[in-house]
Amino acid sequence: MLGSLKALLTSVVDYAGLFPPAKLDLREAMEHYVQNLASPYAWMLGRFVIPASRLQELVKLLPAFPLKHWSLSIISSGDLESIEQVRRRSPPKASLDAGNKIAITALEFSPLSPPEIERVLSDLPTGVEAFFEIPLNSDLKPYLNVLRHTGAAAKIRTGGTTINAFPSVFQLSQCIFSFAEAQVPFKATAGLHHPLPAEYPLTSEPDSPATLMHGFLNVAILAAFAYWQKVRSEEALEILKEISNDAFQFKEDRVCWRDRCLDILEIAAARQYFFRSFGSCSFQEPVNDLKHILNW
Repeated sequence: MLGSLKALLTSVVDYAGLFPPAKLDLREAMEHYVQNLASPYAWMLGRFVIPASRLQELVKLLPAFPLKHWSLSIISSGDLESIEQVRRRSPPKASLDAGNKIAITALEFSPLSPPEIERVLSDLPTGVEAFFEIPLNSDLKPYLNVLRHTGAAAKIRTGGTTINAFPSVFQLSQCIFSFAEAQVPFKATAGLHHPLPAEYPLTSEPDSPATLMHGFLNVAILAAFAYWQKVRSEEALEILKEISNDAFQFKEDRVCWRDRCLDILEIAAARQYFFRSFGSCSFQEPVNDLKHILNW
């Protein structure tokens, strides 16, 4: 495994099998997560995503699984009750029955207004990363003003089960650039099942409509270049539009696009401090597609 690719994609997929289009039941989603952690590509797997309302259900199922440590990202509406529930379960207070342990390491909030975000920020438990969803058709400036220098992160929706859930290439590139300029980290959710952009069906249904989906390699590479201010805004569009893996040169110690390169330390820093991860209801689909284009 090339060091540069591993730095770019380590723990990049937060597994959200409970959510559309997969919509697995909780036991099945947990089974998939455990299986994925046992695969040779487990290094790409991040947190298990679950709504706050289903946390107790997960706790009851834990003894049925051999996994001793669950890293969870909790979806919250922003109400104080769910935040307090997370505070009780956040590190280091995570010991459970049957020797199992959970660690709530992230909170993801459904869209809130900037004043609501400001209120929630003061109630966040320590040691838990917070992601606030920002609608891409909104004015980003008030959100960035609230999140800047707080340590909290943004969350953007990069797809869904309808065509209009997918942002345009222009919207996505401008958003990533704005986050980089404001030094606000972010994660993406939905729609990034494939490493490179192409037209894909929205669901597995035979009559599913298709649309152009963004590539997670493109997003991760653009985020790293934007974080280090090594591309201009018009070049960002070109990176997101690249449809061939030949456009990106992966070496052991660097990644290059055209005449621009990032060394492995720059890539790792961009992932640690800027592009945190993307949520996906499938882990196997992104991995299989990546294996195919890179001939693993």
